Amino acid sequence: MNIKNIVLMLMLVMAFSSCKKFLDIDPVDKLTPEQAFSTENNLQLYVNSFYLNALPDGPGVYQADVMTDITVPNAVPNYLSGKLSVQDVGAWNFSPLRNINYFLENYNNNPAISVKARNHFAGIARFFRAYFYFQQVKQYGDMPWYSKTLGINDPGLYKARDPRALVMDSVLADINFAIDNVYATKDNSATQITKWVALALKSRICLFEGTFTKYHSTNISAANKWLEESASAAELLIKSGQYKLQVGTDPTRDYRSLFISENPVSSEVLLAAVYNNSLKKWHNAAWWFNSATLGARLGLDKSFINTYLKADGSRFTDDPSYRTMEFQNEVKNRDRRLQQTIRMGDYKRTDGTPAPPDFTVTYSGYQIQKFSMDDKYFDTRTESFNSVPIMRYAEVLLNYAEAKAELGTLFQEDWNLSIGALRKRAGIANSDVMPVSADPYLRTNFYPDVANVLILEVRRERGIELAVEGFRYDDLKRWKAAKNLEKPYTGIYIPGKDQLLDLNEDGKPDVSFVDKVPAVKVTGVTYFVLDNNTSKLSEGTKGNLLWLSTATKKFEDKQYLYPISANEILLNPNLLQNPDWK
Repeated sequence: MNIKNIVLMLMLVMAFSSCKKFLDIDPVDKLTPEQAFSTENNLQLYVNSFYLNALPDGPGVYQADVMTDITVPNAVPNYLSGKLSVQDVGAWNFSPLRNINYFLENYNNNPAISVKARNHFAGIARFFRAYFYFQQVKQYGDMPWYSKTLGINDPGLYKARDPRALVMDSVLADINFAIDNVYATKDNSATQITKWVALALKSRICLFEGTFTKYHSTNISAANKWLEESASAAELLIKSGQYKLQVGTDPTRDYRSLFISENPVSSEVLLAAVYNNSLKKWHNAAWWFNSATLGARLGLDKSFINTYLKADGSRFTDDPSYRTMEFQNEVKNRDRRLQQTIRMGDYKRTDGTPAPPDFTVTYSGYQIQKFSMDDKYFDTRTESFNSVPIMRYAEVLLNYAEAKAELGTLFQEDWNLSIGALRKRAGIANSDVMPVSADPYLRTNFYPDVANVLILEVRRERGIELAVEGFRYDDLKRWKAAKNLEKPYTGIYIPGKDQLLDLNEDGKPDVSFVDKVPAVKVTGVTYFVLDNNTSKLSEGTKGNLLWLSTATKKFEDKQYLYPISANEILLNPNLLQNPDWK
């Protein structure tokens, strides 16, 4: 029985718990709002239903970075290859919104329930309404705002889309209500909405809207209003002292422990998709990242790997040899998060087996291990039980730093609190030193329109800290930097064809890049065939591994907003299509 059925059964049973005789109650189909919302217990059971489909599950997080400029998948996403049309877009689903609005119309029926309790549950409902509309606005821009349930004959069903500004102001009102009314007790299970989770979401929402407004319009005053709201929400959470960065006894695992622990690391994780081995509540992360057939064979891109700082705090790309540095050398003495995000160095599985990048899986050589459990058993089945963070304190620090940097108010104290703290955990020396010159590599390869030193550094940090957690595409959209998606997929530097490469320096060759598999093969070596149709080296017989595709990657300005389904417009002609979608 799945968890949704369990929860629904519990709702039905508990809704009648106050009755002396179960057989004396009215049939379920005659349950009145007065009965359904009659006790605090019933309110709790009802709001539990909001969690079922609103928040991402594990795969919704770790599979969400396939379409980015920092990853290399096995195929160009349809959205970039021009294969998606308005006929292919799915219909809107307002069922979760109707469920929320029905609750908000009826939760206040019983004055015997304390006002504080009623407002707490209303705050949770409004949190989820804010989350729902935030997701919709990110995707479509203008949206019809509904704050009540609609009958089948309600003319509101056929209203036009409301302006983005109106919808987002309503979202802000909802999340502010949640912050003011949801209980502040910290939830160490990382499964419940609290005041602190609401503050984290507000910092995320307002940063998105502030930067989207700044980079997609000329309304700087409106942008600054959102950025100030983001910084303020993050600061309240930071000063509460409820959360901190995870720092344990093993600095080589502090970061990765956040992503491979069965129980959420409650010191840093505010909200998580929780999995449990004993309950057989599993996901497929290890299989998805380590299979040649199941997933997207996702790896990181060379251009992104270059952004990781050296351990001494200097830029890797300031080294004149960085372009031709081989894998086993380029990964040494770098930001500790690199070795906790990809396979590198002396990484071994739990049975002691060395595990260099596996070129039967990765196309780039930078094979992601961030969410993969270390036991090879999980590589071939959907039985991973590590919980997956949805909201982390680290993100709040990054939201705070970016909002302040965009406002021009990121000072030394703020840096130390946010970027400096993250870099300190990553083992980077001089983490409290604020850079004074813009990184030419970041400007040339990622952000040519950004000259501000601190904005560039915050973006560097955000990409690294939140890699493969589903943030990158949204970040590119709000920064109006999605043209980056057109860049070629690039992998490790190969010094020459037919060479036996030892990627983990254990004295045994791991891979060779060839035009043709030799008649006599070396045991343990993967022979990667360069066919010049799907893969080649950038300089012919040597260079960076390039992963090619028959599809051309193209991102046009219209794609910053998703098209509305043709069927939706057919049902409601008052819905106008987003610009330039036909």
